[in-house]
Amino acid sequence: MFKKMLSIIMSYMLLSFNEKATFANINAAEKRTIRVAVFLINFSDDYISLVRKDLEDIQEENPGKVEFTFYDGKSNQAVQNEQLDNVLKEGVDLIIMHLVKNRNEATVKRVTNQIVKANIPVIFFNREPLLSEIKRYNKSLYIGLDAKSDGTMEGEILANEWNTNRDSIDKNHDGIMQYVLLEGGRNNLVAADRTKYSLLALSEAGVKKQELERIFAYWSKELAKEAIESIFLKTGPKIEAIIANDDSMALGAIEALQSYGYNLGDKEKNIAIVGVEGLPESHKLINEGLMLGTIFQDPKAMAEALYNIGMNMVQGRDAIEGTNYQFDQTGVAIRIPNQIIYKK
Repeated sequence: MFKKMLSIIMSYMLLSFNEKATFANINAAEKRTIRVAVFLINFSDDYISLVRKDLEDIQEENPGKVEFTFYDGKSNQAVQNEQLDNVLKEGVDLIIMHLVKNRNEATVKRVTNQIVKANIPVIFFNREPLLSEIKRYNKSLYIGLDAKSDGTMEGEILANEWNTNRDSIDKNHDGIMQYVLLEGGRNNLVAADRTKYSLLALSEAGVKKQELERIFAYWSKELAKEAIESIFLKTGPKIEAIIANDDSMALGAIEALQSYGYNLGDKEKNIAIVGVEGLPESHKLINEGLMLGTIFQDPKAMAEALYNIGMNMVQGRDAIEGTNYQFDQTGVAIRIPNQIIYKK
């Protein structure tokens, strides 16, 4: 009887100690400066540059609470791997990862294994990795955008313009939308979904279409500009619409067209262009009638989600505690809402 009572008392004391230790760790995390390593694919990416600026603003607004250190992956996985190795040696409280090769299984496994070994919370963002890897580590999740919704909305913008103001697009009056597609990259889930669902939305709206060219411009303004310059030399005004997987490529396309005297304000020499991200320059061009529309992805909302969810993870709380965020059907991904920007 004595041994049984002693066992119960010891179990209670151990449980009490563990609870106190947990609360002590949470309180300690709340009082000290949280060190966050933010790995970015490339500092020159337009949308990611805005997210970075918003994270820097959050740091300034919370002095002594959080410190973000940013790493430029230079679009090179080997560079990013070396940066991660160094950070893990030095120690950090949270990792925010914009992975270069996000769909490469070996890369995702390597990165995840390292972080698991270090027992550090990690948020993958914007470039969706293999969710199976996230699911095997209970201190990891993904925050991103809904690429399917992005694509659907792009298609809806074009379909609405086609059905309400067809002459603005259908310059040859053949009832068929001749378009060029600027795709973000090969084997890229976001690019594939934006492409698939933009075209599906057009089909579902009853828009007849003809693809003139499909170019992989790899999210690059310059590559998109070069591609459209080359295509325009071959097809000329046959192009009636350009569907770009992101605004950087859309802006490159507009610059190319403007060099040929198009999209400068003359409605007879205007090609409908849609993109995704809602960059400030895109807003301006839409208001001026030089770009048809875009899908706004609020960089500030992304930065706030990374910060609020990240702080919860570091402090040992449920990731979405005290927030309005929700996991999608995967249980490990949180999607930031988007919005159509379109001047009718």
